[in-house]
Amino acid sequence: MTTFVDLTHHLSPETLARGTNPLKDVLRIALENPQLVTLANGDPHPSRFPIRRVDFEVASVSPDDPVSGWASLGDSAPSQVLSTSQDDDLRRLLKSSLQYGHGAGLKDALRVVDDINKTYHNAPNHVATMTLGNADAITKCLRMLGSSGDHFLADEFTFLPMPLAGEAHGIKWVPVTIDAGGIIPDELERILANWNSGRGRRPHVLYITPSGQNPTGSTLDAERRTKIYDIAQRYDLIILEDDPYFFLQYDLSQSGTEMFKPPAPSFLSMDVDGRVIRIDSSLPLSFSKIMAPGLRLGWITSSPSFRDHLIKFIDLSTQNPAGFAQVLVVALLGPHGGWQLAGFDRWVRSLCADYQRRRDFFAELFEREVASTGLASAYVPAAGMFFWIRVHLEKHPRFGVDAETGSSDGLRVARTNTMELMKELFEVCLSCGLVICPSSIFALRADPRYDDVPSSVDDRSNFVRATFAGSEEAIAAGVPLLGKALKQFFA
Repeated sequence: MTTFVDLTHHLSPETLARGTNPLKDVLRIALENPQLVTLANGDPHPSRFPIRRVDFEVASVSPDDPVSGWASLGDSAPSQVLSTSQDDDLRRLLKSSLQYGHGAGLKDALRVVDDINKTYHNAPNHVATMTLGNADAITKCLRMLGSSGDHFLADEFTFLPMPLAGEAHGIKWVPVTIDAGGIIPDELERILANWNSGRGRRPHVLYITPSGQNPTGSTLDAERRTKIYDIAQRYDLIILEDDPYFFLQYDLSQSGTEMFKPPAPSFLSMDVDGRVIRIDSSLPLSFSKIMAPGLRLGWITSSPSFRDHLIKFIDLSTQNPAGFAQVLVVALLGPHGGWQLAGFDRWVRSLCADYQRRRDFFAELFEREVASTGLASAYVPAAGMFFWIRVHLEKHPRFGVDAETGSSDGLRVARTNTMELMKELFEVCLSCGLVICPSSIFALRADPRYDDVPSSVDDRSNFVRATFAGSEEAIAAGVPLLGKALKQFFA
């Protein structure tokens, strides 16, 4: 068994000061030793629960393309009913799920997640902890690792609610320049190698979305991932791998019978030190991007030492995730006659094909209605749900560059009127009946006193984010509206 590097020096003072919940310690003894008679915990007796069974009707994965059939046939689509009354194990699991639980989650659900990790990632020595979904998992990790005044690293355009959650605890963010291929490893190393100790401790955490990054749609190839992990080892970084679009990767050259295999390994698969903490929220049902975000269930995969601290945090805050969602995952993917992993994989590959069709439809329409104007362009994303559209503001009659700005007392400031023009474009889109996300709402701004970036991120915010995850009707209506709005804006 691999012995991970001791990385406990990354833990925050809050984490180190947090003790265990003594009641949970007693509960764990009772759960792990069912032969014992317990009068210790205040568990309601299960015979008083007004719930005897729960049935879940889910899509059948027997057709060749189950997602298309499920979406197009409506109530007549083939389905499968999973019942907690179908065997003794599920009956027992339902009773357990209705009681107070363990901070890591139900053992049966953890076994399912472990099977997923072993199937899709090479991570035999990492362990899982169930969470209330993506945001809950990230917030807990940020608090576990971050102290007030710490600096963490992230893509310069990123899904801003996650950094904002860290800022509430005093974490400061350092943006890393990205391009169509994601974070640029040389830029990451430059920041770390030239860190000014006057700012405080050098960044020790990198938050990254490697596949279908939100908002840019970029995906790191295997070479960049290898370089980034090497940098993490040399500069002692923890990698927070937030990968909700892992199962939404496209243009894979696989036969219909092969298991889903992404083109590049996850950071978790590369991790020999225990320095990767992976966040997943994309199992089949709420595991958010693959089926339904409303169940609020995900998991963190980490080294055992980090998991121990996560469990303490859970036991003293949110408690373990809702039992029904965990039961559904076990009934669906465990050895109880549901989809199991083979069916899950069939659903994932069908879902990829469905989203790829939407992506290609968007790309074709974009080329005809928008790119043909010469006013905007976009690359076709290899994963995720988003197109990152570059608006060619340099062609706008009122675009301006102020030669007198760009630097003030050594501080890097905006030199162009990009932000002003992009605000105008947003209003023009609204007047045309279209809502689209301006890049400014995803921008992490550098500290102009220290960060030696080539230009202000405001000058590089001439992008908008558009999704192809909605209906084809929305795409068919929205893309021409974008073309119309751009022509009106540039006129």
